[in-house]
Amino acid sequence: MTDTAVAAAVLDDFDSRPGRSMSLLRTIVGGFLRELGGWMPTAGAVTMLDALEVPASTARSTLTRLAARGVLAREPRDGVAGYVLRAGAVPMLERGDARIFQATASADEGWCLVSFSIPERHRDRRHQLRRRLDWIGCGTVSDALWIGPERVADDVRDILADLQLTGEVTVFTGARPLADRPLAELAGRWWDLERVRMLHQGFLDRYAPVVADAGALADRAAFATWVGALDEWRVIPYLDPGLPASALPVGWPGPPSRELFAVIRERYADAALGFARRVTGCGR
Repeated sequence: MTDTAVAAAVLDDFDSRPGRSMSLLRTIVGGFLRELGGWMPTAGAVTMLDALEVPASTARSTLTRLAARGVLAREPRDGVAGYVLRAGAVPMLERGDARIFQATASADEGWCLVSFSIPERHRDRRHQLRRRLDWIGCGTVSDALWIGPERVADDVRDILADLQLTGEVTVFTGARPLADRPLAELAGRWWDLERVRMLHQGFLDRYAPVVADAGALADRAAFATWVGALDEWRVIPYLDPGLPASALPVGWPGPPSRELFAVIRERYADAALGFARRVTGCGR
């Protein structure tokens, strides 16, 4: 499988709903496998998924499906069945880390515009392009002109390469739209801000009580808490374009949601990694 196909598999990650076995396994792969040395025994992966209440039979079939998508590859070591992270997936995971864990860069630092005119014979690819642009936080200025923060430019290039649309799409970076209306009004038209608001608020509603009620947790419980939170959170920084406060509704839940995620990470991520190392026997 080519690197662009692997990149597509990672970009299509959003088709896996948080909490489902495929989404949880992708979260484990992105959050732990590199720290474990890039390889994990099948039994260890099954144990990690068991901590998330995924049955062993479902865990094994999910591993097989993720390998079929090109993110993992079967690789036994010393007679032990296991899976290795494909090298082509690493750059996309690193880019995902930057999106998930780093503070959101304000979109008013620069924009990325994506303009296209795709023939009707390629309407399926046109549909796929729009779907993927939506999933990386781009908004719709018009059917053939999309806008996103400048930081999505590399993701856009990966999407175009995978869909073989590079020659039919023009990408501008550093753009600054000039309009006679305030950005808040335009943003409400270009992005589905209510969807993004609901994601932030849902994260707050689900995990604020967990943080308030729980102190130190045993490593298995810390693993379940951290992976569950990471699994739910990781799509939000993609869909949230990182608009400046002046373009957002009053009481926008983005900042407290991000702060809560940071608290959960600080409190549980190290213990979760310790659990992953213990059950896999991998990493230092």
